[in-house]
Amino acid sequence: MTTTTISRSRQQRPAPQATPAGERVFGLSLEHGPLAPATARHAAQPILEAWGLDEDQVYDTLLVISELVTNAVVHALPPVVLHLHATADDTGHVRVHVSDGGPQATATTAAGWAAIRPDDEHGRGATIITALAERTGTDIDGLIDHWANLTAA
Repeated sequence: MTTTTISRSRQQRPAPQATPAGERVFGLSLEHGPLAPATARHAAQPILEAWGLDEDQVYDTLLVISELVTNAVVHALPPVVLHLHATADDTGHVRVHVSDGGPQATATTAAGWAAIRPDDEHGRGATIITALAERTGTDIDGLIDHWANLTAA
């Protein structure tokens, strides 16, 4: 089992869970702000490469990470936590989870950041995620967990 967790803040995090032997896991708590997607991509890229994903798989996974984190920052309350899980085999199966604190009741600085972007720069995240992922979903267990499963082509 390979487990890597990086915490950038003292925000609430989900309880650690046991993972099957050989499964690879990465976790990262992110600041709730406009730099979160870039921080997530920069932290995840070397992890995905170390896990043996090819260049296209890394690119697609980073794009899904960016979209899920952006959605969490724009539409949800903190905390924002990125989780990556890869299967123990070499098939390239990766699950991307982004946990957040649930829907925002009012506009915040993060939402204001997205609102000032031109219309052609936002609004396609869900379409991108579903185009790249084999499956997507949302789980609610305290935090809201949005996830996408990506599989090797």
